[in-house]
Amino acid sequence: MGKKNTSKQENTQTQTKETNNNGFKPVGFANEAKQELAKIVWPSRQQLIGESVAVVLMVILVATIIYLVDNLFSWGAGKVFG
Repeated sequence: MGKKNTSKQENTQTQTKETNNNGFKPVGFANEAKQELAKIVWPSRQQLIGESVAVVLMVILVATIIYLVDNLFSWGAGKVFG
């Protein structure tokens, strides 16, 4: 049990020493950001183009459906209230 408490205290002391007064360590943040950016797997040009086309087509499809439904409701409202 004594060892667990000691390691917790050491971790807390280490964390306190590594941070400045407000708890933010800019150099550590920059290093961690650089490490995370190195993990990114960028898509190939073919994947990028294919997925972009798919997104644009889906946006056009959904916009068209919304437009048609809006016109249907406008027409229906005109018949009921007009």
